[in-house]
Amino acid sequence: MTHLAPGDISPDFSIERDDGTVVTRDGLSGKPAVLFFYPEDDSGGCTDENQEFSALAQAFAARGAVLVGISPDDVATHRKFRAKYGLTIPLGADPERQTIEAFGLWQLKKLYGREFMGLVRTSVIIDAEGRIARIIRATRIKGHAEKVLTALDDVLAGS
Repeated sequence: MTHLAPGDISPDFSIERDDGTVVTRDGLSGKPAVLFFYPEDDSGGCTDENQEFSALAQAFAARGAVLVGISPDDVATHRKFRAKYGLTIPLGADPERQTIEAFGLWQLKKLYGREFMGLVRTSVIIDAEGRIARIIRATRIKGHAEKVLTALDDVLAGS
């Protein structure tokens, strides 16, 4: 999956979000963060995933966590996607895949016998000290956001 493991320092990153803000590893210092990486705006599974994270955005915020959805799409595409579905989470644009590749999530995939390079749908919890606390591959989209919220609770409880 990824070359990173829990306990590792998060890779350095800088992500421009569609609300005009920039999220960096150093800027997150002192607070937990959840980065959920998804392949593409406005596709079925990615829409479902973003809607689930949006529905739980207040729960993540109540725990003091910064929530960032990241895909290879650009800022303009993110803005259209958020507006179309009423998504509440600012989305991070990584068209050069610098952050996606730093987290080891651009990999060879296989679908219907065809091999191609693509993003492996994964969520990463970074603790307040900037260390990877959890890496959660989205094997099922439905319920993934809730699974990540439960993992965040475990991280915050120290387990």
